[in-house]
Amino acid sequence: MGENKTPKDETPKIKVGWVGYAAFIFAIIIFSGIFSSSDSWLKVFDFNVLNGKFGTIPPGAEKALDFRGAGGTGARDGFLFAIELIPAVILALGIVNVIDGLGGLRAAQKLMTPILKPLLGIPGITALASIANMQSTDAAAGMVKELYDQGEITDNERSILIAYQTSASAFITNYFSSGAAVFSYMVAPIIVPIIVMFVFKIIGGNLMRMYLKMFYRKDTTGGNANGNA
Repeated sequence: MGENKTPKDETPKIKVGWVGYAAFIFAIIIFSGIFSSSDSWLKVFDFNVLNGKFGTIPPGAEKALDFRGAGGTGARDGFLFAIELIPAVILALGIVNVIDGLGGLRAAQKLMTPILKPLLGIPGITALASIANMQSTDAAAGMVKELYDQGEITDNERSILIAYQTSASAFITNYFSSGAAVFSYMVAPIIVPIIVMFVFKIIGGNLMRMYLKMFYRKDTTGGNANGNA
């Protein structure tokens, strides 16, 4: 029997126009957080800025509260927390679908597979999910699910990508927001912790990759390719 080739196995044959490459570059700018700290109009090209924030209700107390309030517990508080995640996931998947329609994901597949395959053992089409994970945990997780449901990645590739994302998830956003308080006390350059976090993300992905090769040889493709539409 001949081999069943998935779209990612045909990377060299993919034809991408300049619009696809432009869309891919635009997506990198949106999800990478390059303009997250910009004070000019360029900040509109940042995912978190586009995602926005909920308004607050000034109670006349010490601080204003958002719709979730403060001191909540249990399932009710968890439900409100889940509602907070919905806008980011919907916005991210909407942007990705537009980028895909313009050929951006195919451009990512063609450009990034030669890099990501040897580095993590995953196809280049996962590049946007990997980049988005630097700024948003929820959006990146939603992208991984969509890639698997569409049959673009296998179960093993999904596991490797999830392991990569779990370590230092959304590290750009968290580092420059929460970490900014200790910048003045750091003895190392600001870029060093970022490099360390990124290196350990790669290590985490490869540990999962090694585990799967040693103990879990079965691999399946998700979504339509598996008949699970």
